[in-house]
Amino acid sequence: MTTPAGVRGVREPGLPGRLLAVERDALVPLLRGRAKEDFALPVAACPGWTVRDVLAHCSAALTRVVENRFEAGVFSPESNERDIAERAAWSDRRVIDELESGMTGAGPVIAAAGGLLDILALGEWVHAGDVREALGVPGAYAGAGLPYALDLLARVTDGMGHLPLHADLDDADEPLRLGKVSGKRPPARYIGDGPTLVRLYAGRPVDGAPYELAGAAAAELNIFGE
Repeated sequence: MTTPAGVRGVREPGLPGRLLAVERDALVPLLRGRAKEDFALPVAACPGWTVRDVLAHCSAALTRVVENRFEAGVFSPESNERDIAERAAWSDRRVIDELESGMTGAGPVIAAAGGLLDILALGEWVHAGDVREALGVPGAYAGAGLPYALDLLARVTDGMGHLPLHADLDDADEPLRLGKVSGKRPPARYIGDGPTLVRLYAGRPVDGAPYELAGAAAAELNIFGE
């Protein structure tokens, strides 16, 4: 895998859509081939939610983006639970169909939003990893989408003014710079692989993966607050 060096500053509007399209092509066929009972499996990263709940949450969020429905309180825990409840009577196939449609149609809307929705595309990719992990699929937060996810993670953390970090990735040719250098603190340093870095920024367990982190606590990296 090769990731860009020093990605920051200039936003690439089409990147979130490309990440969603790559993930759609990997995740949807996987889901369509699973047994019904697999959708009732618990998702460790989202306590209280099943695989189906996570998929319903993701498909609802993308549908809101496509339809430009952002009422007060959208994406709050209460709103997310309502979206899942509204889809409780749907078939698994219908949920997957909505997810596929959303992953196809949301890219242009996110691109036009000027960066405000970029983190949503990244969150969708992380949730796809949550689902793969619940299903026992190896490389849950890896795969073809990882280079795009790391690129988008660098841009999102820069836009957030997140703490600066230099990542020397085992599976990349060049270092990746995340967050925004402000002079208030020196950049933290990460040495390890890409999937573990994603887990840290998403607040997911690293499952004993070997990595080194200096200049910041792991909890400081979490950008989703989950």
